[in-house]
Amino acid sequence: MTIFRYAPATQLWRGILHVIGGSKEDRHEPALEHWSIGVKNGRALEKEWQTEIPIPRGGPHRACIVVNDRLFVIGGQEGDFMAKPGSPIFKCSRRHEVVYGDVYMLDDEMKWKNLSPMPKPDSHIEFAWAIVNNSIIIVGGTTDKHPVTKKMILVGEVFQFHLDTLKWSVVGKMPFRVKTTLVGFWDGWLYFTSGQRDRGPNDPAPKKVIKDMFRTKLSL
Repeated sequence: MTIFRYAPATQLWRGILHVIGGSKEDRHEPALEHWSIGVKNGRALEKEWQTEIPIPRGGPHRACIVVNDRLFVIGGQEGDFMAKPGSPIFKCSRRHEVVYGDVYMLDDEMKWKNLSPMPKPDSHIEFAWAIVNNSIIIVGGTTDKHPVTKKMILVGEVFQFHLDTLKWSVVGKMPFRVKTTLVGFWDGWLYFTSGQRDRGPNDPAPKKVIKDMFRTKLSL
């Protein structure tokens, strides 16, 4: 790519690598651009990236999923820590962030469609998803900050996006809130591992980075 982007949504669809949104070079300003390049066996098939239709809302930390030959971009946020120009130790400063639950889809028309939003704003869910029984499962994440303390609030719900109705539901809760976790589904079990968990049942702010793996039976 000829332009730097922070944490864009990235996914392989129909043999083409799509890079969507993210933040601009300062890590804070949302980017709307959407590029693609054909790939095969780990190598690019084109010499230059192709410009695609921009996504209506930019930002990092989104889930980007291909299922039923459609590309979905889910959740995310506008804003992030901003790099301090010229800092010799690459310091960053916090800026205002807006977490959202927007859902966008690309299909054969190659035009972004705005679908039903998530039950609550949700970010830091890049790999916190699994495809289960014609639905998308999203686990944890971060939501709007505390209105007084401005501390980050983690998410503890398990969300299901029904691909037949394109509607959301809440299907469960995690043993604790967690962001940036890794999710998988195998043989009827829903797994998650790693990420950053909350401070306890009564404090949804992030604290400890975890290494353990958890699982639960999931029947939908």
